[in-house]
Amino acid sequence: MSRLFLCVLGGIFCIGSALSQEVPSSREQINLSFSPVVRQTAPAVVNIFTKTLVKERQVPSLFNDPFFQRFFGNNLPGRERQRQGKSLGSGVIVRSNGLVITNHHVIEGATEIQVVLADRREFSAELVLSDEGTDLAVLKIDTAGEELPTLELMDSDRIDVGDLVLAIGNPFGVGQTVTSGIVSALARTRVGIADYQFFIQTDAAINPGNSGGALVTMDGKLLGINTAIFASKGGGSIGIGFAIPANMVRTVIRSAEEGHGLVRAWTGLIGQNLTSDLAQGFGLSRPGGIVVSSVFPGGPADQAGLKAGDVILSAAGQEVTNVDSLRFRVATIPVGDEIQIGIWRGRKAQTLRFVATQAPEIPQRDMREILGSNPLAGATVANLSPALSEELDISGLWEGVIISNIARRSPAHRIGLQPGDILLGVNGSSVKLVSDVEPALAKETEKWQLVIRRNGRQRVLEFSRKK
Repeated sequence: MSRLFLCVLGGIFCIGSALSQEVPSSREQINLSFSPVVRQTAPAVVNIFTKTLVKERQVPSLFNDPFFQRFFGNNLPGRERQRQGKSLGSGVIVRSNGLVITNHHVIEGATEIQVVLADRREFSAELVLSDEGTDLAVLKIDTAGEELPTLELMDSDRIDVGDLVLAIGNPFGVGQTVTSGIVSALARTRVGIADYQFFIQTDAAINPGNSGGALVTMDGKLLGINTAIFASKGGGSIGIGFAIPANMVRTVIRSAEEGHGLVRAWTGLIGQNLTSDLAQGFGLSRPGGIVVSSVFPGGPADQAGLKAGDVILSAAGQEVTNVDSLRFRVATIPVGDEIQIGIWRGRKAQTLRFVATQAPEIPQRDMREILGSNPLAGATVANLSPALSEELDISGLWEGVIISNIARRSPAHRIGLQPGDILLGVNGSSVKLVSDVEPALAKETEKWQLVIRRNGRQRVLEFSRKK
């Protein structure tokens, strides 16, 4: 018979109904445990220790005064020295010959990488591939012919919210640790961790040092690579962790085994998320999808017959909810494979197919640093192309001249130019290619004039010429 009860949880009062409970009737009911899954998977999860060279500036104590800091900013006088930094993370053995997957940020800038197995054996590791866009890296250790335990990658599209998972890694460097939880959400795209945002969210405790470790399912397969958390003020877990799905991990491993850098498939289209207002206008009952704004002439979307005004609803058999989800779906398809796209056109559903291709570098980037006595001196410029736009993660820009780098204390730095600015005009001349810049700078005018586009807005900068 049920009875009412009153409880206090963290200062919050709640009233509920206490249902009758039964005493476990067998030892099997008492001994429910994750230990069989842990025994199967934990040997394939490794600890990773790295050494890096860290540059730091020794500033005389006199200049620590706030007055001098305001006056000198980041240009305080002092000696620069190097010291050795150390960091830790986790990784997963995915091939028995010693291929290990981890996070890019775990090994970034490392001069030495050590991999420690669950049985405490240590190996020096070679970096095979590292990709900042996906925040994944592949290492190789020499096993001298010995086969190591591995984790099999599952199809991460088969997971559901609420499924039980285990997170295995090396939090805070205390040693291999296992935590349990559930899949809290799928297809998280507004996390800001990597360029390809499509994360599995879990409440299994993930802490610093867990990065690169395994998120595994109850059948002992690799669901994802733990990569980030929303942390407490002290840096610990608050039950919101994110993992890179195994389907993206599989793409990076494939590229490493084929012996080349990560080659991502490209759509050749620009689009915007389908909002509630737009959905109504297209005759759709709910938001979710991508409205095509334009297609690159001759690109895969153009060859497939996609047109401006089409709404993309699915890709590779999976629902597309926004631009990030389409990028993820296409990025997991090997270049050369065919992708099926579900679209909405003329208030009817249709299916198109196009072949995944690599973004072309047309025109060649022709990267140059501008020299001389002019406001652009110290800026490195390059021709935009679909390939460079993908490389720089610039959405919707396929042509023009982009400023890719600014040298510190250069004239370009002093006038406030920034990497990512698009150069449209110099001294009254239109700029479409890098080869247009230097002749335009040589043009005789009474003052310097630069036309740039920044964050979608056009700006005109004018400076007097020194005589």
